[in-house]
Amino acid sequence: MIATLIMLPTTLRANESRSETEVYDVVIYGGTAAGIVAAVQVEWLGGSAIVIEPGSRIGGLTTGGLGQTDIGNKAAIGGIAREFYQRISKYYQDPENWKWQTSEQYKSGGQSRTAEGESTMWTFEPSAALEVLQGFVDEHNVKVVYDERLDRTGSRRSGQVGAGVQIVDGKIHSIRTVKGNVYRGRMFIDATYEGDLFATAGISYTVGREANATYNETLSGVQTANARHHQLMPGVDPYVRKGDPDSGLLPGIDPTGPGEEGSADHRVQAYCFRVCLTDHPENRIPFFKPENYDPNLYELMLRNFEAGQSGFPVINSGMPNRKTDTNNRTGFSTDFIGQNYDYPEATDEERQQIIERHRTYQQGLFWTMANHPRVPENTRKIVSRWGTCKDEFEREDGWQQQLYIREARRLVGDEVMTQHHCQGRKVAEDPVGMAAYTMDSHNVQRYVDANGHARNEGDVQVGGFPPYPISYRSLLPKPNECTNLIVPVSLSASHMAFGSIRMEPVFMVLGQSSATAAIQAIRDKQPLHEIDYEKLREQLISDKQVLDWIPTLRPGFSIDPKKLSGVVLDDVGAERTGFNGAGYTVPKFVGHNYRHDGNVDKGKQHATYTLSAPKPGRYAVRLSYTANPNRASNVPVTIVRNNQPQTMAVNQRKKPGEDGFVTLVEDNFESGEITVTVSNEGTNGYVIIDAVHLKPIK
Repeated sequence: MIATLIMLPTTLRANESRSETEVYDVVIYGGTAAGIVAAVQVEWLGGSAIVIEPGSRIGGLTTGGLGQTDIGNKAAIGGIAREFYQRISKYYQDPENWKWQTSEQYKSGGQSRTAEGESTMWTFEPSAALEVLQGFVDEHNVKVVYDERLDRTGSRRSGQVGAGVQIVDGKIHSIRTVKGNVYRGRMFIDATYEGDLFATAGISYTVGREANATYNETLSGVQTANARHHQLMPGVDPYVRKGDPDSGLLPGIDPTGPGEEGSADHRVQAYCFRVCLTDHPENRIPFFKPENYDPNLYELMLRNFEAGQSGFPVINSGMPNRKTDTNNRTGFSTDFIGQNYDYPEATDEERQQIIERHRTYQQGLFWTMANHPRVPENTRKIVSRWGTCKDEFEREDGWQQQLYIREARRLVGDEVMTQHHCQGRKVAEDPVGMAAYTMDSHNVQRYVDANGHARNEGDVQVGGFPPYPISYRSLLPKPNECTNLIVPVSLSASHMAFGSIRMEPVFMVLGQSSATAAIQAIRDKQPLHEIDYEKLREQLISDKQVLDWIPTLRPGFSIDPKKLSGVVLDDVGAERTGFNGAGYTVPKFVGHNYRHDGNVDKGKQHATYTLSAPKPGRYAVRLSYTANPNRASNVPVTIVRNNQPQTMAVNQRKKPGEDGFVTLVEDNFESGEITVTVSNEGTNGYVIIDAVHLKPIK
C-alpha cells in the first residue's frame, strides 16, 4: 500500500483471511466507489463486511467513465479517498500502463489537473480506476458478490417495507435479493445512487425538486431565470413543422412545463453516459447509426446549430492514453433531458429500458454530429475523428453499463443539508467530511416559452463558497424509522445542496466515515444515532479525514475581517436574493471573495446586512466593493436605523479607500439593529457586494 493514511489495527492484517460468518458486521448494498471504500474501512477496523453489487462491475461512475474528477478544492479530500488518487498516480508512473501514448505526451487539463510535485492524480481511464479499486478489494479480502439485486417488490413510493428487507425492532435484520439469497448484518450501508435499500426499508425520502419555501432556499424548485448556462439559442422553433403548433412538439419538450418559479415538481435533472472516447485509429470503434435511430430526437439540435450554435457540442476532457471523459456541454448535447423522471421509482426491468434508451440516444447523437449535412462541417470533421474504445468496457460497441445517475431518491432525515450549509449561513456541528463543489444542477426539462420558442430549464451553477462540512446526521434516517442504516451517497439533502455534495471523491469520504460510525456503534452497543460524536471525530481525524476548513487569505487581495475594529459582516452572512456570482481576481475584498449580480435580472437581486452597534457611540457605516470600469455607477444602498430609511447611490466604478471601503454615513448611533441593503434596481453595470463594516469613531 502506498502512502498509507490509516494504520491497520493489530487485530487484522491486510493479507489475513477471515472465516465466513452467518452475520456480517456491515452489509453494504451497492458496489460504488463509496461502497468499496466503506468495506475497506470496515476490514481495516477489524470488522467483517460484504458488498452486494447489483451489476457486474464495482466502482460505479468512478470506473464507469467519470475520469475527470469533479471536486472543486482537492484539499478537502482525505482518508482512503485521497489514497485512491495517490494510487492512480502510482499506476501511471508505470510505463507499461501507457499503451497509446507516453506519459510525457499527456497533459491533463481543467479543474482536475495535478500540480507539480503533487502525489495524487485526478484524471484517469475507467480501467485504471477499476484496477486500483480491485487492488483495495484484494488486499483487504473484501467479499463482493455480483449481479445480486435487492428484491424491491412492494416498495415503490408506498412507504411500506418491501419484500427484500426484514425489519425487527426498528432495525434491519436482513436483506433478500431477487435470486433469493439472504444477507444478515448488524449494520447496513446503502451505497447506491438510487437509495434502493432505504426505500425498500420504508424509510422517508423524496424525489424531484422541493419548493424554495420548503427550506427557505432560493435555488431549488423551478428555475427559469437561472437557466442561462447550457441553454438553447434564442428563437429555436419547438414544433414538428416549424411555426405549426398543430403539428405537435418535438420529442423531449414538456407540454406542461415549466411550472411556477421556485415551485416543487417531480422532475429529475438529466442523466447521460460519461463516454470514454479515443482518436487512436487502432483502439477506436467508429460511431455508428443505432438500429432504432429516430431522426426526430435530433431535430432540435439541428435547429440549434442553424440558430447560431457554434463550438464543439460536448466537453471532451483528455484522459491518459488518448482517451476522454466526454460530458454534456451546450443547449443540446449528451444529456437526455426529460427522459429520466420515472427512473428513481422504476422496477429493475423498467430501469434497464431507460438505460438502453439513453444509450441509443447518445449513439445516435454522435452519429448525427459526425454525419448529418445540417451539422456544421467543422463540427462533423472533429466528431468523426473520435469513437468509443475497444479496451475499456465489456460491451463490443465500447459503451459502458453505468449511466450517470446525477440524482434519484434522496433520504429525508432529521438533518437536511441545504443551500444554507453550502453558502455558510448554517454550519454542521458534527462533520464527517467536506463538500467543495459548486451547487450544480443540470437541466431538468424543455418547454415552450411565452414567445413560442424552445427553452431548457433547471440548469443552476452557483459557487463562490469555500469547502463546507457535511453533517453526520444527514447520513441517518429518522431514529424512529431505522437505527442501524447509514447512507453515504443518497443522503439527506435538498436538490441544490445535493448538487454540490454529489461528487465521487465526497461519496468515498462519506463511505469511509459511514463504516467508521457503523463499527463504533457495534463496539459500543449503541444505535447509530446515539454514538459519541467526539469519539467518532477522533477516529476520523486519526484516519486523515478532513473535517474542518481553515482557508488562507490571499495576500495583497484579501482583507482579514478579524483585523478590523467594530462589527464586520461579510457577504456570507447577508440575506441574499441572487448575487450568486463570485470573484476573487480584483483586490481588495473582505475574506475569500466578493459576489456580483452577473449584470442580469435587474431589480430582482438584493442583499441585506443586519448588524448591531455594541454600545451607543459614533460609528461609520462602511461598504466594501472592488472597483472596475464594468461596474455600475448608480448602485442603490439603503440604511435603516430606528425605523428610518436613508437611500443613496454608490459609484462602484470609482475606487474606494485604500482599505477597500467607502463610508456611507457617519453619525451617533444608539445601540440596536442596523440594516444595510444593496440592490441592483435600475443599475447600469455589474453590482458588487462584499462586506459592511460598522466602525467605531473616536
